[in-house]
Amino acid sequence: MEKTLNIAKALADGNRMRVIVALMENNELCVCQITEMLRLAVATVSRHMSVLQNARLVQSRKEGRWVFYRLEDSFPGSLRQCLMESLCGSPEITADRQNLVTILSCEPDDLCRHQKERKESRANV
Repeated sequence: MEKTLNIAKALADGNRMRVIVALMENNELCVCQITEMLRLAVATVSRHMSVLQNARLVQSRKEGRWVFYRLEDSFPGSLRQCLMESLCGSPEITADRQNLVTILSCEPDDLCRHQKERKESRANV
């Protein structure tokens, strides 16, 4: 019961559900790509990813300075099917798909630089 409860708690947030769907449709995403998709602070995205990792829904790997996330190999197939059926036509998921086309066409270095510049410009306002 505890495993199911942890999964339910992890999915009780719209942003985390958006990340799961994005990972279902893209084998792996860098934290900077997820940050850009969600338009949240890196710290907030890291917290969301930690919750998903603790529920054993995603796993991470580090490559140099980049952290990549993907679904756990043991991600429940029935959950995958349920989420795809219930969320695939939602406006948020449709927008995420469109945004990810642009995001994935950028190099991670460029995304990080853009995010840093955006953060600095907000701090100077």
